[in-house]
Amino acid sequence: MRTNTVKQLLRQGRPAVGTWLVFPDPFAAQIVARLGFDWVNVEMEHAPTDLETAALMFQAIAAAGSVPLVRVPWNTGENVKRVLDCGAWGVIFPMQNSVAEAEMAVAAVKHPPIGFRSIGGYLHAISFGTDLGTYYERANEETLVVVQAEHIQAVERADEILRVPGIDAVFIGPNDLSASMGLKPSADCSDPRVAEAVEHVRVTALKHGVAPGIHVMNGDDATRRIAEGFRFIALASDQRFMVAGARAELGKVVREG
Repeated sequence: MRTNTVKQLLRQGRPAVGTWLVFPDPFAAQIVARLGFDWVNVEMEHAPTDLETAALMFQAIAAAGSVPLVRVPWNTGENVKRVLDCGAWGVIFPMQNSVAEAEMAVAAVKHPPIGFRSIGGYLHAISFGTDLGTYYERANEETLVVVQAEHIQAVERADEILRVPGIDAVFIGPNDLSASMGLKPSADCSDPRVAEAVEHVRVTALKHGVAPGIHVMNGDDATRRIAEGFRFIALASDQRFMVAGARAELGKVVREG
């Protein structure tokens, strides 16, 4: 059975750099996964990706040698069970604002006796390159749980939330965090109040042995955040890469001689 290399990196205190897929396309997923990202996340909260397409994307990402993750629309057991059964290696949970929600997230990902994830399906074993018996023996060890801190309530309760056993990383969403503070949504955390909240989550996460994570838009910001101590790094998205590349090349075109 393949090992979840993202979990290994985070446990060693090393950065795991991934990206976001908003286009529901298995071919694009495989191309991106072959670029060298440690993990690739399939977006199901703010993208039109359905479960069947997501299953194909998980398999494509795993076959390309990366780790397939997914952000679910909401923290419900049926959402989590189905994406894991379809081959995701870990789940990113949005808007985790309480201990109860974080405990539910862990329980939804893990089989008994840790959680309540039921046993069924076969695509998950294929994704990990193993048989059903081995998958069930090791799934609790290999699946990744990432909770999001994207509301001021999560910041204020970070010390309680990040004590919950089974959380591997906390992923900060600067846009929603800014909005929850009554500020203009911003991904760069330029407002000092947002920067202070982000730093509080980072420090608290490290105190509890949880990898702090954040979304950045370019490689320079990724390098800066890693130097600051962030370990679970999301670099832009397929959509952003496409737009930036197309815009840059189009801007070089001379239409008139």
